[in-house]
Amino acid sequence: MNNQPETPPGPTTHFGFRDVPVGDKQKLVGQVFTSVAKNYDLMNDLMSLGIHRLWKRHFVAVSGVRRGDRVLDLAGGTGDIAALLKPVLGDAGEVVVGDINAAMLGVGRDRLTDRGLVAGLRWAQLNAERLPFPDNSFDAVTMAFGLRNVTDKDQALADICRVLKPGGRALVLEFSRVQSELFGKLYDFHSFKVLPKLGRLFAGDADSYRYLAESIRKHPDQETLKGMMERAGFGRVEVRNLSNGIVAIHRAYKF
Repeated sequence: MNNQPETPPGPTTHFGFRDVPVGDKQKLVGQVFTSVAKNYDLMNDLMSLGIHRLWKRHFVAVSGVRRGDRVLDLAGGTGDIAALLKPVLGDAGEVVVGDINAAMLGVGRDRLTDRGLVAGLRWAQLNAERLPFPDNSFDAVTMAFGLRNVTDKDQALADICRVLKPGGRALVLEFSRVQSELFGKLYDFHSFKVLPKLGRLFAGDADSYRYLAESIRKHPDQETLKGMMERAGFGRVEVRNLSNGIVAIHRAYKF
């Protein structure tokens, strides 16, 4: 009797530490983020011990975005990055907030509307692999904590490059590879032992938080992602580690 798990037929990709059919990942990721949408801030606080707020502020501060720019913020459903971008862009600028998950978009739109942030914001449900915009549409594209959940990252990066204007900037903030071995062990303990229990305690959802921890470990490390961006057509790809590499900012230019 063969007790080994069956291998899914056809092309597969990872969903956390599981291999699943390529066509299933989008649906599975969607279920996770629909589940955590209302507790998204709590999720990030549990995963980063609250430091994600500082990372996001730094991400926008080094983005090079200027007054009057038009920016596409991908995986931006809860509006965190858009809210930070708006004061920099001013009244003449625009942020298009794009997310594949309707629940996340709803949370973000309601939150920013309650804060009076309406002008210069557009909301679009979209797939980062097939952006519904013409070539050369944006001065910058930002993506914070979303790329690791994309099924075909190479295709998404290529499409980001396509919609950028020449000279435009792509900026990716994402969990990455910790640089210190000792710190990495502590981080693994928090991610795999503590985080799911906190997810069950505070959000009633251990499985989604377990997936999120696993997805971080499956995401390309700093140098691998840099190479992927270069192959997608970007130049001058710069990498900046934050918090010992727990997260990294990749900034690249379209020429």
